[in-house]
Amino acid sequence: MRKSIITVVILLTASGAYLTARTQRQEKAVGAASPSTIDPEKIRAHVKFLSSDLLEGRGMGQRGSDIAAEYIATQLALDGLKPAGDQGSYFQEVPMVSITTLPDTTMSLVPKSGEPLQLKNLDDFVIHNETQTDVADIDAPIVFVGYGITAPEYKWDDYKGVDLKGKVALLFVNEPTSDDPKFFKGKALTYYGRWTYKYEETARHGAVATLIIHRRDLASYGWEVVRNSNGKDKSYLRLDGTPHLQGASWIQLDVAKEMATMSGADVDQMFHQAQSRDFKPVELPVRLKAHVVSTVRPFNSRNVLAMLPGSDPNRRDETVMYTAHYDHLGIDTSANGDNIYNGAVDNGTGCAIILELARAWSQAQQSGQQAPPRSILFAAVTAEEQGLLGSEFLGKHFATPVEKVTLDLNYDAVAPIGDPEEIEVSGAERTTFYPQVEKTAQKYGLAIREDAQPGAGHYYRSDHFSLARVGIPSFSISEGVKFKGHDEAWGRAQAKDYVEHHYHQPSDEYRPEMDFTGLGKVAQFGYDLGLQAASQPTLVQWQSGDEFESARKKAGQ
Repeated sequence: MRKSIITVVILLTASGAYLTARTQRQEKAVGAASPSTIDPEKIRAHVKFLSSDLLEGRGMGQRGSDIAAEYIATQLALDGLKPAGDQGSYFQEVPMVSITTLPDTTMSLVPKSGEPLQLKNLDDFVIHNETQTDVADIDAPIVFVGYGITAPEYKWDDYKGVDLKGKVALLFVNEPTSDDPKFFKGKALTYYGRWTYKYEETARHGAVATLIIHRRDLASYGWEVVRNSNGKDKSYLRLDGTPHLQGASWIQLDVAKEMATMSGADVDQMFHQAQSRDFKPVELPVRLKAHVVSTVRPFNSRNVLAMLPGSDPNRRDETVMYTAHYDHLGIDTSANGDNIYNGAVDNGTGCAIILELARAWSQAQQSGQQAPPRSILFAAVTAEEQGLLGSEFLGKHFATPVEKVTLDLNYDAVAPIGDPEEIEVSGAERTTFYPQVEKTAQKYGLAIREDAQPGAGHYYRSDHFSLARVGIPSFSISEGVKFKGHDEAWGRAQAKDYVEHHYHQPSDEYRPEMDFTGLGKVAQFGYDLGLQAASQPTLVQWQSGDEFESARKKAGQ
């Protein structure tokens, strides 16, 4: 292992010396890439390296994450892209804190009468102290707040004026069930249903802790995903003055059932009550006692940023973005056997695609083709697995005004399983750019596939969402479920197998039999879209009335 690490360091050092000279060369124009420009096997090579055991799962604050960032920056620089990070570098420093919940942590449910129920960490609950202190002691009443949502546009308020200060919020993940597209967007999940929103909103209402009830059908993933994502080091952006919870927690459904029994209630009935606008918060005759012990370690992670300048001096400060996150879950030192979360699909694939896109743009540049008017920004962001933190930081600390970013095209977990006949661009229909997306899909013989799981809220689970929140028209590009030589049932079975057996598990590894044909196609599709967005006369906007339109307008004020 030591010899391998030394070899990588030598290669990176040598590449760094070369790239310094390379980036000093005179810029050449960039232009359109032919379909043959994108090489799926180069995408394969990047995935193989980024998901190798040497990179130790690219966990936050771990050595493998730093190696990944250096590798990505080196590749971008070798392609001749200009640094777009801090102080003329390829890196934007992201100040973070790593919090590890220690085994000394305890949690119990204490009824008014009867014996307390002692809960087991990771099996019954997961918890983190968002206030970034070593110890938090919680002894507070539990208030059931339904879904914990405040949504004036839907005339919905789960709090009804209740004071949560010093109390614990108990709630369901997801949002009220609906078939009406005008009410919480029907079957499509909105941000109100996401766990990140639950923590933010309950903290704004003064809660000291929040217990999210896990139900597989509502969360769209099993408890093992919650445990693997939260049962080890958890990273946060350093405190910025916004309210945070002493206990940000998920609990198993069986635990919620026992809590309801202690209260003389029924979880199914509580869930039914939560579907109504008339729901009112209920303080349960149960207290939460928790002793949360953590190690807190400040560190800096990095977004990797590189730019191809546009050719029009009047529009060069306007930008098209390509994004993908490079982090994953690292190493679980407490686990036996294979304990490296390699993250080959999630998200070695997305990083590899934007690296190949950067090479394609660079090759067009070297051939002397005319650059588009607007600039092209490549951003490999950190800490997506920790709650979209790297992209959140990028959205709040752009070097240029965000209203001049015309479009973000994001790649996240693109399955290398064959040649797709469909493309998923969930969220593109919310932008004025959608007609171009439709025409481009037709050009490549790709049917646009609607989100196969609208209730899973995929739009709110990847880095394009952080950028949408600050007003940038953004969406991800991925395959549908129909692949050449297979029917839709096969594609659905592949997706199900990945979610159930590989997603956020050590088995998400590179395999030689992976077929990268599709990744080449979705990369070329994204190149074409990027070129159009960088060349059209006007900036892309949100459709009138979209939930992010106001953020776009606010950014431009």
